[in-house]
This record gives sequence, structure tokens and C-alpha cells, in this order.
Amino acid sequence: MDKYSQTILTNMCMVYDGKGNFLVQNRLKKDWPGINFPGGHVEKEESIAESVVRELKEETGLTVKKIEPVGYFEWNVPSENLRHVSLLFRTKVFSGSLASSAEGPVFWIKESDLASYPQSVDFDKVYALMNKGLRF
Repeated sequence: MDKYSQTILTNMCMVYDGKGNFLVQNRLKKDWPGINFPGGHVEKEESIAESVVRELKEETGLTVKKIEPVGYFEWNVPSENLRHVSLLFRTKVFSGSLASSAEGPVFWIKESDLASYPQSVDFDKVYALMNKGLRF
């Protein structure tokens, strides 16, 4: 029997510009504050790819294309009997103007500047997955 009664699917996407910069969001929610990659929940009526495009548009103002799957990150909340699975993507194909949302400000950053910002729980692990094999 499954240990967790419910699995929640989410996504995160690293948008990078090919010049050594990538996009992060400084999340304002108290349940997971600090910088992380934009993303969110997969809604019932949409595909996972559609959810990535929608969430990035909502949270960053950018329209992303050619998203590349890079892995997943899982965390569990035993007290709530929940499993969370975040599907991870990246892309360097985007258009539009950068705009922050109620989720938190979004901005471009270089890897060398990461230590200057508070990071969300496990950001280092997610970043390692997103960055694997990537040449900025």
C-alpha cells in the first residue's frame, strides 16, 4: 500500500539567456521563502508542458518555448500524508517582458551571485539538477 494518500504535481523551469544568467524568483510565501525557479501546480485540465508555459507566463511575464525536461524533485509531508513531485524543465527560448507577480519578484542572476540571496529549502539540490550538463 502507498505510504502517501495524495500526490501533488508541480513544475519548475530554469530560464537562461545563454550569457551566464538565469531567472529566479524570490518567493514571498512563508511556506517556502527565498529564491527558487518559477513554477507551480499542474492543473487537472492541462498537460505538464502546458502548465510550465502557463506558470512561467503568470509568474514572470515571459512566454517560454522548447522546454527541456531535466528531471524531478520529490519531497514528502508525512504529517499531511502528501507526496509532492516537481517536474523540472529548462529553456533558453523565451519572449516578452519580465514582470514580477504576487508570488515574488523575478530577476536575472549569475551563479556567482547565488550566495548573496536567501535560498528556499533544497534550492541547491534543484539547482544542481537544473544545471547538470548545461553550458551557459
